[in-house]
Amino acid sequence: MPHDFMPGLAGIPAAKSSISDVDGQRGVLEYRGIRVEELCLRSSYLETAYLLLFGHLPTQPQFARWHEDILHHRRIKFKIIDLLKCLPEQGHPMDALQAAVAALGMFYPGRNVQDIENNYWSAVRLVAKLPTIVAAWARLRHGDEYISPRDDLGFSENFLYMLTETVPLPLWGDIFDDCLILHAEHTMNASTFTGMVTASTLADPYTVVASSIGALKGPLHGGANEEVVEMLKKIGKPGKARPYLEEQVRAKQRLMGFGHRVYKVKDPRATILQGLCERLFKECGTSPLYEVALEVERVAEELLKGKGIYPNVDFYSGIVYDKMRIETDLFTPLFAMARVSGWVAHWLEQLRENKLFRPDQIYSGEHGQPYVPIEQR
Repeated sequence: MPHDFMPGLAGIPAAKSSISDVDGQRGVLEYRGIRVEELCLRSSYLETAYLLLFGHLPTQPQFARWHEDILHHRRIKFKIIDLLKCLPEQGHPMDALQAAVAALGMFYPGRNVQDIENNYWSAVRLVAKLPTIVAAWARLRHGDEYISPRDDLGFSENFLYMLTETVPLPLWGDIFDDCLILHAEHTMNASTFTGMVTASTLADPYTVVASSIGALKGPLHGGANEEVVEMLKKIGKPGKARPYLEEQVRAKQRLMGFGHRVYKVKDPRATILQGLCERLFKECGTSPLYEVALEVERVAEELLKGKGIYPNVDFYSGIVYDKMRIETDLFTPLFAMARVSGWVAHWLEQLRENKLFRPDQIYSGEHGQPYVPIEQR
């Protein structure tokens, strides 16, 4: 049977979904039909997570229960802490996160994925516990003690507190919460598709999320935000942006933080993040990385004119985190903390009419080859 070969499955629908939608020509991102700009302005990460997971904004009683359930499941087992302590300190935080999330499934068996009540608690645990794992690893690898969550702090404030044992400025909590909203979901991206393939086997949700974390780690996906900051530090000064970019373009090298498979205009999340940078700098002072980034964007627009390559979500997110004094290799785990709500939403949606993913292939090898005994090779 003849097939059209599309490398990377580009443009081939793999599922129907009502969770999010992207209009790449107009630069519009919606969660359940609500534009992401409005959610950043009026919602919170926990409310947005509820919207993604359950298909609608919660009523006051629904949100009160959701908030309480998240609050009471943020702590992690001491054996998870012991597991993290056994991992090599120089290991990447994404590897530590993937190992810990996979281990969660041993403490909270979720193999019966047709159990609606158990699936709810799986969603609660994953949203609640990933920030605790990320913060715990960030401290343990430096020889510092794990800090328990504080019940009197909001979701984002609590995470920043667990990193530093210092209650953050209210502005920092607000801006970080918006960052989580922006990273919470983005249709059929590589990590979501990876999770859906795993989910289609009826694997438990912790295995699904662990597989998604593995895909997110790559520099062509979530890992790009780390690469952007390294690039900006390497450039160093706005005046050095042009020669650096000209050399990258001449050598046909990828420009980290630019371009997207879907967007043909500037990523709306990049626009919002740029605004968050300016809010943060207005109160806390500017960042030299931001000055370099502005010049990189200006020069790139000139050099790449007409190619539909613009800043994506990774270009400005790392600058926000860097200003908050978050270590660069934690940027992608922060992405995973946010995206877990989207991954789990797709897992729940997949279960409704599950069909095992089993793509075909185009064989390009030979046929009818003889077996040659080893002594004759």
